[in-house]
Amino acid sequence: MAKKGWDEFEIGAMLRTFDGKIDNIAATQQEDRAYSQSSSYTASVADWRLIKPVFNKDYCIDCQFCWIYCPDVSIISRDKKLIGVDMDHCKGCGICVEVCPTNPKSLLMFSEQADEESVIANWPKKDEEEA
Repeated sequence: MAKKGWDEFEIGAMLRTFDGKIDNIAATQQEDRAYSQSSSYTASVADWRLIKPVFNKDYCIDCQFCWIYCPDVSIISRDKKLIGVDMDHCKGCGICVEVCPTNPKSLLMFSEQADEESVIANWPKKDEEEA
């Protein structure tokens, strides 16, 4: 199937996420799935983003809230452990940061051009609650 622009589909067209029969999709890693050419997974949206989430594994408690709430399935989790963010599909909405319960948060939003190593080196420290 040739790739179509969003304005080339007929009104009411059904766009299938996957090509062919799907068996146990939950157990299949994202990169091993047969995504159709009309799926948003095959298109990068990285050039839309102005801010990006940066993940600091030192503060992550693997609660999976970011994975559950991400509207773009951009949180990469393996065996119930967050391992990173799919920057090809992340639109920079910041929902992952909003739902992160850690102190400080394990995901924070920064400028698209921010250097991740520098950002992590200057990560906020834990807020001590006053007694």
